[in-house]
Amino acid sequence: MTPSQDTRWSVILLIWGAGLGAAAQYGKVSVVFAEMAELFPDAGSAIGFTVSLVGFLGIGLGVIAGMVVASFGFRRTLVVALASGAAMSALQSLDLPFSLFLATRVIEGLSHLGVVVAAPTLIAQISSNRHRGAALTLWSTFFAVAFAFLSWFGVPLARMAGVQALFATHAVIMAALALLLLRVLRDVPVPPREPMPRFADLPRLHLEIFRSPWLAAPAAGWLFYTICFVAILTVLPPYLAPEVRGFVMGAMPLTSIAVSMTLGVFLLRRIHAVPLIQAGFALSALALVWMWADPGAPLACLALAGALGLVQGPSFASVAQLNSGAVDQASSNGALAMAGNLGNTIGTPLMVWVLGLAGYNGMIVTGVIVFICGCLVHGWLAALRRKSNVR
Repeated sequence: MTPSQDTRWSVILLIWGAGLGAAAQYGKVSVVFAEMAELFPDAGSAIGFTVSLVGFLGIGLGVIAGMVVASFGFRRTLVVALASGAAMSALQSLDLPFSLFLATRVIEGLSHLGVVVAAPTLIAQISSNRHRGAALTLWSTFFAVAFAFLSWFGVPLARMAGVQALFATHAVIMAALALLLLRVLRDVPVPPREPMPRFADLPRLHLEIFRSPWLAAPAAGWLFYTICFVAILTVLPPYLAPEVRGFVMGAMPLTSIAVSMTLGVFLLRRIHAVPLIQAGFALSALALVWMWADPGAPLACLALAGALGLVQGPSFASVAQLNSGAVDQASSNGALAMAGNLGNTIGTPLMVWVLGLAGYNGMIVTGVIVFICGCLVHGWLAALRRKSNVR
């Protein structure tokens, strides 16, 4: 199957909506985390698993998800993932014991993986060559936009009607998206399903993906992005002046999205995604040097967010640029999902540890090293691709 020559923006927006629903599987608990302790007062420190269980599955099963989605079918996976996510949110709106609530979060982790692997692959298939970069850049905003919506509407709803009302609302939205996409995707051409991989073949298939400088490149860079982005947003507030703290922390994700959707899309039509990602990493390192020279400077913080916007969208666009086949794209998206979950899981603890050991300067040095590594790993993998025409 070859990608579409006519971009179906209405379908892409619906698929992007599915991404918002998948991001909300994280965010609906994160934004009301304090209230979760009230919902389960006997959980103690285990309450943290209400957030992290979704990500742990992504670390372990991300690459497998790409293979399974290619076998199960892209349309079917997206609809089933949304429907199962709706069912889990509906259960969470009931008075479940803590252990059963955690079980629903495990299943949500599988639902989340299904969406984040199938959705960008479908978007790449129904976008024209001219619009594919813009469409995948739009997709790359799903996490930040979902968290913004949850902050604006979800938190007030939870405060007014309770946390379980937020979960019930999420269930209704996910179910509606599943029904809409079940109907809309019927006439969307998709690749034929691949044979389901045998369990005994999984180690070899993993090795093939991670040894491929085409399949692994988006994930390799994304790992370094995710190590820093959420972690820096988490630990930065105490170093900002109180009178600008709220503005800067709210503006940083929006700045990243704005740069990605404007300058990023403009540049993707003129240069390849990989050198654009490298430029984003280099500019991010320079922005951190600015933040070291002028701690707490709002413009330096916004410059960092804008530079990271040049990594965000192009990282998803690089999947389709480096891998023409839908099956390869699904595998690459699975690896990217795994890298993102790994980076988000280790990033904040790493930055907190560095801050305790070496303070603000240590955080800046660590961030610079991580961004330089992201730039270098893309350069190294690009060199490998130039040396070999065998995928």
